Amino acid sequence: MGELFHRRAGAGRAGSVRRRRTAAAAARCNRTITIGTLIARGAARLSRARVCFGHGTDNARDEAAALVLHALRLPPRGGAALYRRRVTASAQRRVEELLARRISERIPAAYLTGVAWFAGVRLAVDRRVLVPRSPLAELIERRFAPWIDAGRVRRVLDVGTGSGCIAIACARALPGARVDAIDISAAALEVARLNVRRQRLARRVRVRQSDHFRALAGTTYDIIVANPPYVGAAELRGLPPEYRHEPRIALAAGRTGLDSVRVILRQAARHLRPRGLLIVEVGNTERAVRRAYPHLPFVWLEFERGGGGVFLLTREQLRGR
Repeated sequence: MGELFHRRAGAGRAGSVRRRRTAAAAARCNRTITIGTLIARGAARLSRARVCFGHGTDNARDEAAALVLHALRLPPRGGAALYRRRVTASAQRRVEELLARRISERIPAAYLTGVAWFAGVRLAVDRRVLVPRSPLAELIERRFAPWIDAGRVRRVLDVGTGSGCIAIACARALPGARVDAIDISAAALEVARLNVRRQRLARRVRVRQSDHFRALAGTTYDIIVANPPYVGAAELRGLPPEYRHEPRIALAAGRTGLDSVRVILRQAARHLRPRGLLIVEVGNTERAVRRAYPHLPFVWLEFERGGGGVFLLTREQLRGR
């Protein structure tokens, strides 16, 4: 019995030594892991977990990179040298915690980091606003070519501004224009004002609360851009969990998804100047819009970087002449 006890005790001590050595080796390995490896491992985990992309990124690697670099307090662009940098064990733990929340809680990465990018602009975001992801960024970067002479644009309206991303991008792309950014949500407008201040555009971007055009009286614009709610009731019920973290008011648009679009099409013409443009994103509701308004000569825009469901109409087309 005593001999057996000693063998077991010895085995226990040996096992303890092995565990300590394994832990030490793991710690050494952790200290020498690179950022590139962390991103690759993170991407693999996100893929296995089948999280939903579409809130600023469309693939596991970009999503993992955003999370890893934020956790390490590093800039989003640093070149190959950045990815070869070594990461300490404590920094790895920060990455692990962020990835774990992304997977277990299905929170979009932009809400975890508090940062989103739109048309090259860094924006603050949280759950008061949608995560910026509109294909309209591409059109704005082109200064709305070939649809209008950017040099003659003096006033722009952004309907449903949310974070202010479209209004800010328009102000940057059209330095001779003043922009009104409106939203029905007072909470969203707090975020928009913060972003406008950070971009030092308060003199040219006016943030106002308004239910569609209600607060604008007789103001007219050269361009009206709208990214309104356009998700129908059935589609809303079927959205992945990530979308449940976004404000419902910015997504839901009645049974068919057309509630807000109908108001815009009915009222926009009176707020457009001659040859003015109305540009509206309706996403997956495109087919419903076509069916509901067969008489309108929509121009459906195409984008090199992907995305769709965006139509363009002139003031004259809206008025039927």
